[in-house]
Amino acid sequence: MMHDFNDCLNKSHAASDHPMWLECYRQFFPNMQACIDHREDGEHQRAGIDRSIVMVNSKQVLVDEKVRYKDFGDILLEYISVDRTNALGWVCKPLMCDYIAYAILPRGRAYLLPVIPLQRAWSALGESWKQKFGTRSAQNNGYKTLNCPIPFEVLFKAIQTAQIAKFEPIK
Repeated sequence: MMHDFNDCLNKSHAASDHPMWLECYRQFFPNMQACIDHREDGEHQRAGIDRSIVMVNSKQVLVDEKVRYKDFGDILLEYISVDRTNALGWVCKPLMCDYIAYAILPRGRAYLLPVIPLQRAWSALGESWKQKFGTRSAQNNGYKTLNCPIPFEVLFKAIQTAQIAKFEPIK
């Protein structure tokens, strides 16, 4: 199936209007004071920021939203965004956001993925994951996007492990 950028953008905008996002953000961030949508074309969008969550103490959390319309029992990690140029996907490239909010609509679940541990896990395990779980390509107009489907348990354990640093014990 060919993906059309404008169609995908329209679907993304429709999904960003869904009230489930506000419900999820209230659960993820109990001290949320405001939830700001950045769908307009501009600096935020180019930086991969779909929302700013403002906490009661004025701390700002930046979020990139991903939506899946079918439940395959995994989280699809984009490692190449344009195969013609080998442009890195969001699981590899430097991002301005703090989290990826990944919603699977028919599952009724959204997952808050911390970007730095997620990317650290991909850096350490991505090649073995591609061998084990394969690659799913999405055909776009003139290029493909390459993604690796990672089962939930595998990804969450890797993210947790990626938040542990080892050093020589000090006596």
